[in-house]
Amino acid sequence: MQNKLQELTDKLYNEGLSKGKKEAEDMKIKTQKEAETIISQANAQAKQIVEKAQKEASELKTKVNNDLKMASTQAISVIKQQAVSAIIAKSVNSPVKDVMSDREFLKSVISTIVKSFNASNPDSVGLELILPASMQKDLNTFITNEITSQLSKGIDVTFDKGTVNGFKIGPKDGGYLISFAESDFEQLIGQYLRPATKKLLFGE
Repeated sequence: MQNKLQELTDKLYNEGLSKGKKEAEDMKIKTQKEAETIISQANAQAKQIVEKAQKEASELKTKVNNDLKMASTQAISVIKQQAVSAIIAKSVNSPVKDVMSDREFLKSVISTIVKSFNASNPDSVGLELILPASMQKDLNTFITNEITSQLSKGIDVTFDKGTVNGFKIGPKDGGYLISFAESDFEQLIGQYLRPATKKLLFGE
């Protein structure tokens, strides 16, 4: 009787121990699989993060390089323009200023322009002329004696303190005046010189 009880006890113990071992082994296998899954997911996420960071870094590098190229191109273009402008200004401004301050030259130009308005035609229009106030003493007699007599419709002359040199002329009440100021001639001459100067300096 006692032997049977011992056998039963041993059997229950062994079965419980075996079952516990199996459950522990199953738990271990399950835990390992879960750990492997977590590690795999973490590796995948880490790979995605690294790939995204590399892509963003590459895009940023490309953008920075493009911005630098653009900035360099613009800077070079500005420097070239400034160099050309400086040379043209040195070559043009002083001579033009001297010419536009020459009373005899202005008289000649004004006479030519007045004639181009068909001054001898009885249907010609009257003119408006704006001159520098600084030239009033030198040009007043010229306008009165030589220009007014050529126009059947007359001419309104204004000596303007705001006009430094050159002059403006146009039909009375025509709504427009043609400017012959120093800056106009400088701009006109500069337009012709600029391409030649750029070609000479930069081979463009």
